[in-house]
Amino acid sequence: MSFIDTLVNVLRTLFSGPREPARPPVTRDESLQRLTPRVLVIVYDPVVVPATGQRLSQHPLASNWNRVDDLIADFIADVQACSGGLVQYRVIERVVADHFLLTESGFRYTGETFLHALNGRVKPNEQDLANYRAIINEFNLLARVASDELDEVWLFGGPFFGFYESRMAGNRAFWCNAPPIENTDGRRFVIMGFNYERGVGEMLEDLGHRAESMMKEVYWRAHAIENLYERYVRYDKIAPGRAEMGSVHFAPNSERDYDWGNPRTVASRCDNWLHFPEFQNRVKQVNCAEWGNGDIRLHHKWWLSHLPKVAGDTNGILNNWWQYVIQCDHPIFDPA
Repeated sequence: MSFIDTLVNVLRTLFSGPREPARPPVTRDESLQRLTPRVLVIVYDPVVVPATGQRLSQHPLASNWNRVDDLIADFIADVQACSGGLVQYRVIERVVADHFLLTESGFRYTGETFLHALNGRVKPNEQDLANYRAIINEFNLLARVASDELDEVWLFGGPFFGFYESRMAGNRAFWCNAPPIENTDGRRFVIMGFNYERGVGEMLEDLGHRAESMMKEVYWRAHAIENLYERYVRYDKIAPGRAEMGSVHFAPNSERDYDWGNPRTVASRCDNWLHFPEFQNRVKQVNCAEWGNGDIRLHHKWWLSHLPKVAGDTNGILNNWWQYVIQCDHPIFDPA
């Protein structure tokens, strides 16, 4: 090769812009596993007017809130669609609790004090979180998980109930968008916290943050080219010109938290993830029209639907990321 040819190649490398790393090695050993997690649903619908037995969901202040059964049905359908049919939740039991939760400080609303907080007559007890240990004990959750009756728990409540969006219990529980519930033995499981004042979009946000936590845990040992999760969540603000899917709070073009309706157009490699793991450097110009023009539910469905869900593995990590999002007791989460 002549000096001129060498110089041309050097200049081409310097000025051709950032290059995507080569496609990581792929094997096809792992079969694609469908997941049918069994769910215990606990609905906190306390009596707020003892004289009549009226529950919170029946009170006029809650007249515009959502029916829990509708939320469950739509959430299950959305997750099944986003996962390509790989995740099919099954509700094995639905329990209604007629009392308010105990908080970590020992506080408990009465019907009267809660309605006063709801209509603004008194300041709500917003910073005091639900006492998860009390919930676990009341519903015998550790024993029921240990006996293989269920795989996860969904809590439903109203405003100010103090639920985390998701929280993990069990032996060697780890961060799942919330601190693990310590000193809980047995198989790991996740407790989701939903609010029936809100919609399915917020439920999908809870799941999205759970997915972020789980995939960070999967890839925490990986570096650079091998950390495909860090590549998945890139957005233009932190990686100009190299956006991919963004995160739950940041779409590819977002400039701040929850900025899903931003009309700014940026280059994104989001379509690569629909062909995972065969990256072909597909780049297109996108803005909020790509994921629903700011609608929370549509954005989160778009983000979740791009999570890899194919057979095989890449560098020892399954190409079906839903396996890790749902199965928190997967062996990958245990120390070697």
